[in-house]
Amino acid sequence: MEFTHECIVCIVNAGFSEAVMDAAKEFGARGGTVVHARGTANQEAEKFFGVTVQPEKEMVLILVPSEIKEDILHALYRAVGLKTPGQGIAFSLPVDGVVGLSENLPKTQNEAENSSK
Repeated sequence: MEFTHECIVCIVNAGFSEAVMDAAKEFGARGGTVVHARGTANQEAEKFFGVTVQPEKEMVLILVPSEIKEDILHALYRAVGLKTPGQGIAFSLPVDGVVGLSENLPKTQNEAENSSK
């Protein structure tokens, strides 16, 4: 199965979701959803990654076409990665179905009939 869209998830320190969206929009993302969250990393994880973990987080969900996923992930790494004040991580998940995007709106019955003629 070939996936046409990906869901990029970027988890950053509170206050950095706008930086996430600015970086993603540079490479074609149209919008995202911010979910307020709380981190649970322990001191061992902090030592391993070499960063202090702030408990208040923002998780940004961005639905993008698969062909721009890599560019956006690299932009997020540069803008809000672990070595920045945002201390973010990002990953993507394949999406096997999408509705509600303007390029994916279902055809009306008339449009379907006219396009088959």
